[in-house]
Amino acid sequence: MIFGAAALSHVGQERADEILALIIDAGINHIDTAAGYGKGESERRIAPWLRTHRLDFFLATKTSERTADGARRGLEASLERLGVDSIDLIQLHNLVEPDEWEIAHSAGGAVEALIHAREEGLVRFIGVTGHGTRIPSMHVRSLAHFPFDSVLLPFNYTMLSNPTYRADVEELLTLCAERNVAVQTIKAIARRRWQTTTEGDRRSWYEPLAEREAISRVVRYVLGRPQLFLNSSSDYTLLPAVLDAASGSLLLPNEAELAADVASYDMAPLFDGLELERM
Repeated sequence: MIFGAAALSHVGQERADEILALIIDAGINHIDTAAGYGKGESERRIAPWLRTHRLDFFLATKTSERTADGARRGLEASLERLGVDSIDLIQLHNLVEPDEWEIAHSAGGAVEALIHAREEGLVRFIGVTGHGTRIPSMHVRSLAHFPFDSVLLPFNYTMLSNPTYRADVEELLTLCAERNVAVQTIKAIARRRWQTTTEGDRRSWYEPLAEREAISRVVRYVLGRPQLFLNSSSDYTLLPAVLDAASGSLLLPNEAELAADVASYDMAPLFDGLELERM
């Protein structure tokens, strides 16, 4: 389990402290944040805890910058907001568009800057993340160009029901296993995009599942595969249910159970390669 610190983007320090205490009690030792989460607020909420718990966590953040200068400035700003001298993992955030990919991997690009930062001891590992149906194949392309230490992508039953996406994911997983690349997953408990008629608080950009048994099945769908890591949802109110599921049996649910959940909860993929490709 990885704590997805997007959950701290729009909360005060008091609520952030409660959430961080919960993940410490649960034994989670990996925090994943990003410069863009709440315009840096997520990183700021973590900072007070790092003063006394830095050695307890594998600390990861992300940059959306594509040029070397931008990536360097962004990394330095993240280090300042987090109040640390170094982080464990820096990730290129949502590197999926071909033009941005070319800039990031070219001379004067973000990859170049992150390599230098690693040589200076500011970061230990370099990863790449992304959303949408194209990201598994883009990760394969990225790994062909540079030996990234980790990848991050959506992984859930509704998206894997797309044969093309599933094939791309399987190709990526095979490559990552061969190269010992960590595979982090997101959107495990996604139900669908918000409907215009849905009322109530929205703590994530998509509508998550809320029923505990259903959450247990989709968490096991990820963590039942030893190769995969699972990022918790940005809806912090669901964190206890996710932690309960992750701490129990990780037996993979069967196809019938998952298909029944899709029908019962009117689940749908967050991305479809067409009009729903972007967040």
